[in-house]
Amino acid sequence: MFVSVVLNLLNEKRHIRDLLDSLITQEKPFEIVIVDAGSDDGTVQLIQKYMEQHPEIRLFHRPGTRGESTNFGLRQATGEAVATIGGDCIANPFWLKELRETLKEFDIAAGKTINIGYHAFVELERVELYHKGMDISYPSGNMAWKKKVMDAVGGFDPWFVTAEDIDLNFRAVSQGFVLGHNPEAIVYHRMKESFMAFFKQAFWNGWGRKQLTMKHGRLWGSYKPQRLLETSKNFWAFGRLGFAVLGYLCCKFYEHSPYTPPEQPRRFKAVFPGR
Repeated sequence: MFVSVVLNLLNEKRHIRDLLDSLITQEKPFEIVIVDAGSDDGTVQLIQKYMEQHPEIRLFHRPGTRGESTNFGLRQATGEAVATIGGDCIANPFWLKELRETLKEFDIAAGKTINIGYHAFVELERVELYHKGMDISYPSGNMAWKKKVMDAVGGFDPWFVTAEDIDLNFRAVSQGFVLGHNPEAIVYHRMKESFMAFFKQAFWNGWGRKQLTMKHGRLWGSYKPQRLLETSKNFWAFGRLGFAVLGYLCCKFYEHSPYTPPEQPRRFKAVFPGR
C-alpha cells in the first residue's frame, strides 16, 4: 500500500532533522508531503537540503489553521492511504509497516504515542472520547486513514483551533468506518518544554473540546469519568485541567459556531488566533 505521509509544519527547525531522518528509513513505498504554514526560523531551508537527496519529499507552502494547511497537503497526496505525524515527533523504524498492517483490517489506524520530555508532563494521560464503542481521541500525530475515508469526510474541518482530529474521526465513525489501534505503530512525541507552553496547550485543548460540543452536541456521556479522576492526582494534572476548563468556558462565551446545533445559541466570533 502506497502511503502519503502528510506533515503540517510551522517553525520546527529544532526538530525537523530528527523527524525526517526517522521517516526516510520507513518501509517503502511512500511519499512525504510537507506543508509549511509560514515558518521563518530556517525550517524550509533544512527541508530543501533533504529534498536534494530524497525525491520522495515534496514541499508546499500554505499558511492557515492546522486544518487548512493539512487539507492542502491531503489534496497533493497520491497514496492509497494518508498518514500524519507531528513536527515535534520521531517515528519508530517500523511505524509505517505497522500502520499498513492495521489498515489491512480497519479503515483508520491509530498508533501508540510515547511522550518524552519533562517527566511531570509525560506522566499525564489523555482523556479518551468514545463514539460507537471506539476511541476517537487518538492524536493525529500518529494516525493513518484509507483514501476512501478522507474522500468521504472531506478532510479536516478548518474551523477547529484544536481537536480537528477528533472531529474528523467522529465524522468517519459516524459514517460507518472502523478505527483500529496498533500499539506497535510507535511515535515518540516531545512534550512542551516550558510551563507557559504546556498550559497554553491545555487552554486551547479545552477550547477545542468545546468546539466539538458546539458542532456535535453534548458529548460528556462519551467520556469515561474514571479517566478524568485518574489523570487528576497531582499539581500538573490539576493545572492542566484548570486551564482546559478556562479554554472551554472562553470558547463557550466568545466562539461563533457555523453549525449551531438547535440547543446551542450563537456566540460572538473569538478574537484568539487559529494557531
